[in-house]
Amino acid sequence: MKKPYETIESKNVFNGKIINVNVDTISLPDGNVAKREVVIRGDATAVVPIDENGNVILVEQYRHPAGDMVLEIPAGMLEEGEDPKICAIRELEEETSLIAKDLIHITTMYPTVGFCTEKLHIYLAKNLSQGSFNFDDDEFIEVKKLPLEEAINMIYSGKIIDAKTIIGLLACKRFL
Repeated sequence: MKKPYETIESKNVFNGKIINVNVDTISLPDGNVAKREVVIRGDATAVVPIDENGNVILVEQYRHPAGDMVLEIPAGMLEEGEDPKICAIRELEEETSLIAKDLIHITTMYPTVGFCTEKLHIYLAKNLSQGSFNFDDDEFIEVKKLPLEEAINMIYSGKIIDAKTIIGLLACKRFL
């Protein structure tokens, strides 16, 4: 007898630059089977940088699926075998030109657990110093500094719409 939720078959149906897609056939507790579409994506990190005055440093960039500019905390994909903390340090400097003396793990989450394998590791960065920008070739980022409370209010007014940013901003308050 098959165990509930066992993967019976996994078929790759798409391979792209940043995602792959599989269609899995799984067993259900009642003995039936079901299809599940799964987006295969590597893990990532995100960073909530807070300066000595209590300001959060955010990045604004065009996000094609949203069709608009989106205000976010700095984030990026882990390289193969990379430690999430090392990725967070790298992404923070690449996108904001800042280096954090203190990096505190806030949480690890699945941004879209219903269909995607990506895990996101969120960190709080404090005791910031100046480094240098190193944008990817296809990144056009504007760095913005706001009081943390103003950024949190932007969540409730609908101006901050990115899930990792909402979670990071709200969760970092516990560590400040």
